[in-house]
Amino acid sequence: MIFCARSVRIITKAVTRLLREKKRGLPLTERGINMKIITIEEHCADKRILDATAKYGAPSYLTELPEKVRGAYNSMRFTGEKLTDVDTVRFDFMREQKVDVQVLSYTTPVPDTVPAEDAVRICGEANDILAGIVKKYPDRFAAFATLPMAAPEEAARELERCVKEYGFVGALISGTWQGKFYDDPAFFPIFEKAAELDVPISWHPEFPDAKIQKHYYLSGNYPAAVGMQFATAGFGWHLDVGLHITRLVLSGIFDKLPNLKFISGHWGETIPSMLDRMDQIMRPQTTGLNKKISTYFHENIWYTPSGILSKIQLEYTVREFGADHVIWALDYPYVPFDTCSADFLLKANLTDEEKELIAHRNAERIFKLN
Repeated sequence: MIFCARSVRIITKAVTRLLREKKRGLPLTERGINMKIITIEEHCADKRILDATAKYGAPSYLTELPEKVRGAYNSMRFTGEKLTDVDTVRFDFMREQKVDVQVLSYTTPVPDTVPAEDAVRICGEANDILAGIVKKYPDRFAAFATLPMAAPEEAARELERCVKEYGFVGALISGTWQGKFYDDPAFFPIFEKAAELDVPISWHPEFPDAKIQKHYYLSGNYPAAVGMQFATAGFGWHLDVGLHITRLVLSGIFDKLPNLKFISGHWGETIPSMLDRMDQIMRPQTTGLNKKISTYFHENIWYTPSGILSKIQLEYTVREFGADHVIWALDYPYVPFDTCSADFLLKANLTDEEKELIAHRNAERIFKLN
């Protein structure tokens, strides 16, 4: 009797193992796997921080623009319950889109136009509020720190505080900061601290300088509302972020800080298609860099869709940079979704391993998420 029971157990284990091996060869959907989804460009807001920032007046990129254009800008912004309601509206979205974990960050307007001494306080309060959300739902949220860019030394200290005290997974920086690019040596302490802490800097678009907007985008033969969209989410602010990152590469930031990691949204903010050209024209013997420009974009930068669920862009980015350099992001709540994010990834023309890397494994590794 003992022998028979033991034989049954051995046979059962053998059959189970064979079935498991057979099942591994099937697509994820046929294997019955509900793939874990982590998204990392997911915005929130808090009325206290919005009020604290608003009292300093509109930023210069608005006040210097024509009234009709400012009206078009205001019609684009959304600061309602999708941003502020974490407990109900956000969870409804996450359930609908099959998102398990969001990495939260503050949306615009961030306190980038506030005087340095007040920016330090307001950013600190904003990060305290974010930490409270993460503490309340530790299995559903992580967070990027908001930094007082007007005071780089204090910003570096705030990043360290958020990482060490709250477990934040990095910082989100919005360019442009009052018309300045971040290759300015004054901002180096922020990147140095990020490299020291081994946390990434995620880049988010912000409005180009008002003069650039007027000259390149708002002077065309089209309505003011179209000009504002052209200057911002339609094109202009993506180019602006791409310029920020490329200028930092050319400044030698990754030669000085080889451990530094950047995250670039919207499939690389217009830059990937130009890498071969930049390598051809701006070679190391001219730039003084240790490597080709494209090498830094392959080694030190990770890419997200930011809600642009494009099959062609996804496949191109994976082929160019590798699935281990792509992280999923939905840009909540600013992008309308016709296709569920998890279903979109499941149906992509990628291997199961590539899908799992993009869906959660890359984020878990880079952000050290359990």
